[in-house]
Amino acid sequence: MTTVSLELPEEIFSALRLSPDEFVRELRLAAAIYWYERSEISQEKAANIAGLDRTDFLLMLAREQVDAFTVDFDDLKRELERG
Repeated sequence: MTTVSLELPEEIFSALRLSPDEFVRELRLAAAIYWYERSEISQEKAANIAGLDRTDFLLMLAREQVDAFTVDFDDLKRELERG
């Protein structure tokens, strides 16, 4: 596993009322959700980035009111035409 270090002002933690460890968990989850919403990564990869299993990641999507499943209607139409 690779380790990444960030230098952040101390005020961030008090402003958000998070410990550094909690901040890192939230940051990982936020990044995973952002990239998942943009269809840049799969649910499985997003869960991995967030440090969660897929079920827990889906629960976090629900907590954040993010659609767990996105449908590209053009892809769906092509798929139905093939079937």
